[in-house]
Amino acid sequence: MATQVYRKSKLRRALIWGDVRKRRLGMLAYVLNRITGHGLVLYLYLHLVILSMLAGGPSSWDPFIALAKSPAFLVLDVILIAGWLIHGLNGLRVTLTGLGIGVRSQKAMFVGLMTIAVIGIAAMALAVFSKG
Repeated sequence: MATQVYRKSKLRRALIWGDVRKRRLGMLAYVLNRITGHGLVLYLYLHLVILSMLAGGPSSWDPFIALAKSPAFLVLDVILIAGWLIHGLNGLRVTLTGLGIGVRSQKAMFVGLMTIAVIGIAAMALAVFSKG
């Protein structure tokens, strides 16, 4: 009985944490950093798996190169770039505020850096799809 109550409370806490309706900008920044961080770690593991598959030589490389040029794969590249930019720029904001720089202007810094991220993502998406 006690474990059921504990499980329900864990599930309830997770659902409440995921509810973004009454959250402020700082919570959005935290959630974005958390999600992009988990995504980048997942990408790292997938990257290592793909590299280990490619150790088979040219017979493994040729089908992979054909797959890597497909539009679906290029979308994944843009998502990777988005995660990298958002996580990196938000991490820069966290580092600066941790050092005492821009503490009072955190919100403006977040909005500015995320604007830079959106511009960078759009530019990189244009570059990725124009060469494909």
